Amino acid sequence: MKKIEAIIRTSKFRNVREALHSKGVNFFSYWDVTGIGNESTGHVYRGVSYSTADIQRRYLSIVVNDEFEQITIDTILEYCRTGEVGDGKIFVSEINNTYRIRTGENGSDTLK
Repeated sequence: MKKIEAIIRTSKFRNVREALHSKGVNFFSYWDVTGIGNESTGHVYRGVSYSTADIQRRYLSIVVNDEFEQITIDTILEYCRTGEVGDGKIFVSEINNTYRIRTGENGSDTLK
């Protein structure tokens, strides 16, 4: 099992959520987060200067069986990539076990 964590543009969340559901990734958690990126300069929009130091993003936490790891990563990359600075990051880590609280069962079947 893998835990896939992604920090993406808030504007891309709806599309990636629908795409993940269509590929069979039906359960994940998400949060609205604020972070600091590599870009240190501000921008001017309609004559008003604003800082890009604090960036609003959406943080996804997805635990999948191994066969869904690459599907999930590819879907996030496809639906979140704009080619511009600030598209986000994906982190993948190993999950040793999961437990369903209601029944006490454990293992990869708890993700179904």
